Amino acid sequence: MGKIKIALLHLLPIAGDVEHNQKLIEQAIHIASNNNAEWIITPELCVSGLQFNHKVGTGWINKQPDDWMNNLGRKLKNLKSTVFLGCPEKGSDGELYNSVFVIDKKGHLIGKQRKISVIDDWSASGEVLEPIKTDNVEVGIMICADAYNKDIACTLSEKGAEILLAPSSWGPGLHGPEGEWEQRSLEKGLPVIVCNRTGED
Repeated sequence: MGKIKIALLHLLPIAGDVEHNQKLIEQAIHIASNNNAEWIITPELCVSGLQFNHKVGTGWINKQPDDWMNNLGRKLKNLKSTVFLGCPEKGSDGELYNSVFVIDKKGHLIGKQRKISVIDDWSASGEVLEPIKTDNVEVGIMICADAYNKDIACTLSEKGAEILLAPSSWGPGLHGPEGEWEQRSLEKGLPVIVCNRTGED
């Protein structure tokens, strides 16, 4: 794996204010792309904010890609950056999922990972765990609590992941992170890139 310039968007999304968060993401993507970032990573649930369901419910969640994500893909075609986007989605089964979408430099949606280790009350657990190949790199995605123990990282490694990305909304406190990301890297000998949100919602 060669060198890749990565931008981590440690943003402060507002829970439930989807329009504001979308504008914030677009602005940050432009800044990162103008600084020659090849990969741009958002935190977990960046489009909605973490505690969105307590403010606006879940009825607004769309099947993806929706109009906004398609429009973002068209913009990325000009920016030449790959984006890993944290966004809730409605599945074809009607279930709701906490997902990360991968939109490549040509603006194509090339894959997604649904969160496996679900700890909230609105989303179902994803069932598929596979690396996503972009820029000739096999990328494993662990969404927040997916990195809590070694199982998911081990599975991704066994399936050929060369790097692990961890879009997260994992705050400090009683159940805050205590070296889990570092441990996953040590166990599998793989780089783990974490993009955590900032602030509180």
